[in-house]
Amino acid sequence: MGPWKFPPLYPILDAGLLPRDLTLRSETLAGLIPSLAEAGVGILQYHNKQGDEAEILRDAEAIRSSAPPSLMLILNDYAEVVSQSGFHGVHLGQADMAAGRARDLLGPEAMIGLSTHNEAQLRAALEQPVDYIAIGPVFATSSKANPDPVIGLDGVRLARRLSLLPVIAIGGITPGNAAAVWGAGADSVAVISAIFGAGVDAAKSAAAFLREFERLQPSVH
Repeated sequence: MGPWKFPPLYPILDAGLLPRDLTLRSETLAGLIPSLAEAGVGILQYHNKQGDEAEILRDAEAIRSSAPPSLMLILNDYAEVVSQSGFHGVHLGQADMAAGRARDLLGPEAMIGLSTHNEAQLRAALEQPVDYIAIGPVFATSSKANPDPVIGLDGVRLARRLSLLPVIAIGGITPGNAAAVWGAGADSVAVISAIFGAGVDAAKSAAAFLREFERLQPSVH
């Protein structure tokens, strides 16, 4: 992809946090996606590791139809569904499709990201045809059943030193500790439960993250 300033906040919407009832699910997405964009969110990932491709495509199409053109949409794992859904790219884990294969499938303009959890994975990822690197978990997280070892802020600093690509930090990040993560060199913080968790107003939480980032500028980077 061409030059693009990575947004400082990267919300990840996990399907497990959505209603199971299809009508309520559709209505939830129709309200949620525009509210995030209005709050200033510039990129959103949809993550679904339990559903089949039909469910993933249905949700992705609902997200796409509700999203303004300015919102970049990333699908976790299912590169084959990206083009069908109208999303802009794919995010891959260490056990997902190889980045090279995803690039061949999606073409040069697609946004492709890759998760890493240690220095060896980070160095290997930087040799792949990807647009950004995710690193984490920075802090302890409850969003994954079997999380990788915590890397701390030092892990973010290492990624920043090694990578010319955007560095996205993930894992246990909240409005209260996001400043430290940005300060360690992350271009963006990826957030799941602090935005989409039970009882959380997603748009208000996103706005709180972005206000914190604005407060820090231009000291960040």
